[in-house]
Amino acid sequence: MFFRAAWSLVLRRGGLGSRGIHSPGDTAHSKGKMPPYTNYHAQRSYPMPDEPFCTELNAEQRALKEKEKGSWTELSHADKVALYRLQFHETFAEMNRRSNEWKTVMGCVFFFCGFTALLIWWQRVYVFPKKPITLTAEWKAQQLQRILDMKGNPVQGLASQWDYEKKQWKK
Repeated sequence: MFFRAAWSLVLRRGGLGSRGIHSPGDTAHSKGKMPPYTNYHAQRSYPMPDEPFCTELNAEQRALKEKEKGSWTELSHADKVALYRLQFHETFAEMNRRSNEWKTVMGCVFFFCGFTALLIWWQRVYVFPKKPITLTAEWKAQQLQRILDMKGNPVQGLASQWDYEKKQWKK
């Protein structure tokens, strides 16, 4: 998706070849274009491009175009399909088929999530300092016991919820 946008920007600026202006109501300007770049642009909202898909025909294709000018009942199904492919790049069914681009997107998302998780793990192991001693369970138990021994905040605090006679929390 990003590549497609970057490529159209390069082509729009004329970096790798010049392209004509293309819009549904305008005629295609194909002066000075390089062979692989044409003004062919078919989409679901405007399925009739300004130029045919194949502009440079070989001898077999030219013969088929001459045969097209005659009666269509003489054309076989394969000839009709070949003529269609000369004019259009894709059918509506081919335009509407699902792409597998979502697999690439999800793969990139999971890759970057995994890379971020590895980076966070590495920082926790090698960058961040060890936990301070005040966060250990023993220190927290001693601190709670000290608050209870000092009877700190006996009206609404921890000391109000401790039964000093039974040495347990009030129920």
